[in-house]
Amino acid sequence: MKKRVISTMLCAAMVMSSLAVPAMADDASFDWKAYDGTTLNVMFNEHTYSKAVIEKIPEFEKATGIHVEYSTTPESNYFDKLNTALSSRSGNPDVFMTGAYQVWEYAPAGYMEDLDPYVNDPAKTAADYDYDDFIPATIESLRWDLVPGHAVGEGSLWAVPMGWELNNLSYNKRIFEEKGIEVPKTTDELMETATALNEFDGSGTYGIAVRGSREWATIHPGYMSLFATWGGKDFEIEDGKLVCKLDSEEAIAMTDYWVNLIKQAGPPQWSTYTWYQASADLGAGKAAMLFDATSAAYFQNVEGGSAESGNIAWSTIPLPEGKTEADMKANVWIWSLAMNADSKNKDAAWYFIQYFSNKEFMQWSGTEGACADTPRQSVMDSDGYKEIVGKADNYLEAINALSPNATIQFTPQPYFFECTTTWAETLQDLVTSDKYASTEEAMKQLKATLDEVVSDLEVE
Repeated sequence: MKKRVISTMLCAAMVMSSLAVPAMADDASFDWKAYDGTTLNVMFNEHTYSKAVIEKIPEFEKATGIHVEYSTTPESNYFDKLNTALSSRSGNPDVFMTGAYQVWEYAPAGYMEDLDPYVNDPAKTAADYDYDDFIPATIESLRWDLVPGHAVGEGSLWAVPMGWELNNLSYNKRIFEEKGIEVPKTTDELMETATALNEFDGSGTYGIAVRGSREWATIHPGYMSLFATWGGKDFEIEDGKLVCKLDSEEAIAMTDYWVNLIKQAGPPQWSTYTWYQASADLGAGKAAMLFDATSAAYFQNVEGGSAESGNIAWSTIPLPEGKTEADMKANVWIWSLAMNADSKNKDAAWYFIQYFSNKEFMQWSGTEGACADTPRQSVMDSDGYKEIVGKADNYLEAINALSPNATIQFTPQPYFFECTTTWAETLQDLVTSDKYASTEEAMKQLKATLDEVVSDLEVE
């Protein structure tokens, strides 16, 4: 099957604290030295999550006797490098950092090890690892049964979360207070508010920052969260085949709304915008709002993070007409650790994954290691986490409100990146050109294109 993986979103870096994490779990009967002398190779994407792990590798080596060699690669070419390594079937790296969507390509290709046998083996997993402590939306999104079209949550566990990102609306409360504007709760109010805030402080300032680059990552944050809330779906199974649903009434209406929002109140250079430009504009006071990952705004808000640090607050997803909070959905992105199915050191590799996803490490990374979006409930409930992350105005409250319906809103299938990149290209054409007479025409043509892309997939 044809495959295409494009680099994924990256959170802004922060300086790591030197506070130590406990060297190992409290289970005295568990033998952390079982693989003393083993050497592991690990590949990381450059991220705050990986920086937190790297800082504690010396403690892992001391606790286990396992030597770790690692590489860190910028997001722009990380997955290209990883794809080459995995396809070589050499067993190197033993452990790698991945997103959840990559599971849909890597697992069917035989690149990923099923982690369930390790989690469920008391000889390989410490008694206090506490798998059930993972927030369901994070851990269940990494399960899949390998059948195209089947939702996440069933099947094997292919990776363990390092951290996750919901997508919602953040805003500059200073600007809102100065202008006497209320935070929008509906999509109609969002359009009105964003339009009213266009050029709120002269040329170059605007209402709402969203992504617009011609790649898949434009689709999955704010757009997909609102798309799912609107009632849209990308694919459905019909007569044993995947069928694209981007020509539905809901999909057309939502996309038309999004196009108009960008035209009326989006970034002047929208077609070049990734998460970085969008979040940086919020932090610089150029954008009044941001519809993107929770953490994209969080790192702009920490002390010294941007010119507007301390002035950013979070809300929930604006609701379309006729929708209630029960309909509110957030798409999810999850950075994770996975094991190479060809690794020659699988048990030692599991020790690495286990160590850097246990409660002790996650408590440190969530409070002192710049990993604000923890995947463990015990960390979210801790006083230390609430004290630090809770300083962000309505951040935790927004996550709690969105979590019940937070999951991967896409239909898992191995051509995900090709389909979403084509989708982003259509969206960009609608905003920046006269290629299509209407949004309906564009979405119907997109549906036909994507039906052809997935035409060789059969659903059991």
